[in-house]
Amino acid sequence: MSRQLWAAPVLLCAVFALAACGDTSRFQTMSSPAASPAAKPNRTVAQSPAAEKEHERILSSYGGAYDDPKLEALIGKTVDRLVAASDRPDQAYRVTILNSGAVNAFALPTGQLYVTRGLIALACDTSELSSVLSHEMAHVLAKHASIREDQARQAAVVTRVVTEMGSDPDLTALALAKTKLTMASFSRAQEFEADGIGVGISARAHFDPFGAARFLTAMERNAELKAAKTSVDPRAQDFLSSHPATPERVANAQNTARQYTSPEGGERDRETYLAAIDNIVYGEDPSEGFVRGRRFLHPKLGFTFAAPENFTLDNTAQAVIGVREGGTQAMRFDVVRVPAEQTLGDYLNSGWMENVDKATTEDVTINGFPAAATTAHGDQWQFRVYALRFGSDVYRFIFAAKQKTTESDRNARETVNSFRRLTLEEIQAARPLRIKIINVQPGDTVESLSHRMAGLDRPVDRFRILNGLDTHAQVKARDRVKIVVD
Repeated sequence: MSRQLWAAPVLLCAVFALAACGDTSRFQTMSSPAASPAAKPNRTVAQSPAAEKEHERILSSYGGAYDDPKLEALIGKTVDRLVAASDRPDQAYRVTILNSGAVNAFALPTGQLYVTRGLIALACDTSELSSVLSHEMAHVLAKHASIREDQARQAAVVTRVVTEMGSDPDLTALALAKTKLTMASFSRAQEFEADGIGVGISARAHFDPFGAARFLTAMERNAELKAAKTSVDPRAQDFLSSHPATPERVANAQNTARQYTSPEGGERDRETYLAAIDNIVYGEDPSEGFVRGRRFLHPKLGFTFAAPENFTLDNTAQAVIGVREGGTQAMRFDVVRVPAEQTLGDYLNSGWMENVDKATTEDVTINGFPAAATTAHGDQWQFRVYALRFGSDVYRFIFAAKQKTTESDRNARETVNSFRRLTLEEIQAARPLRIKIINVQPGDTVESLSHRMAGLDRPVDRFRILNGLDTHAQVKARDRVKIVVD
């Protein structure tokens, strides 16, 4: 870290300029078993050293790749159909499913496509997934991704470091604490062009061309649900951070879809899709730590802690971020490198953070673990910082408050004091949430089915969004629906 206060970059410019529109093994889509050798799609995506570096950066920012043979087969067949229907059937694509609950998809100029399992879980049928894939293919075909790459290379500054919290009215303590990857956005004209091209490709591949409008609407509803949970931007890693689903864009996708008719009427392929996503991990992967309410648990590393009341926790690839309702307090929890021979007090005073009041630095013990604490200040924010040694690792808690109060001091102290080892039973019980496909039975309602879902806030709203149901829609017996279970 630099010597600046809270010196983590707030925004990481995509050096290779991801064509962004929005958990752990990489895969390449497989060719259809029925295809003859001569008809095999071109899977060889040219990878320059820069593209490979960007690929690795994407994996590290989005939890790695997600390995699922059923999804691999579904996406492989879908991409094959879309490529055959495009104007460039010779263009090669490689798809990686990212192990992230964020709802996002993007592309590199080389034809490397990325889609998160969060997006896959949100889609309700293959036509909706095909609309996302064809949209990303359209950015490659129209060379939008290359244009964004050139613009990024011309930019003199690829990271933005904020030196003083509160100096930018658009950035809160939480935003300053984040180091999430932010994808380069496309222009409005490029988005509309990609929508038009993508809808056309999907329609010519005999998918329902209205899948794009339905999925844009689903993403907007999902983002609104997240926005209601916190006062800060919830879309930092999502498709909508760079691909806003404005009503105008949805209407444009609908109008474009009306121009296409398919002899088969346009496939939705819902049953096949639901079978493929049955049991997919939903939300965070516990192997990388996960949030349950105000508690963060990391079964692999064996610890847990609880955030203060009225805080919302967000587990990112780089840190666990918490923000209080109203944005007047925030916290960051991460791991740092501290040499074994360096004391934790010396680490806190070593200069990685400016304006540390060294007179306040003290050695403390937290639940039997050696630790140190100190305070620091900026013009508008006050900080309380802890470093705690757990095994061979050192973890850091940074608390920020606009005003130092009895409450902010208590919040910091109680959070740190809640840090403890997980019991063997807790580790064994830590399972990921998963999507389960069930049949609606006579008498089932949206409300009764949503009450069967685990680990989610606002389950009724989430059930409706996951299943593409508007505010007044009801389920019918024998419908196949998604619920979230542990």
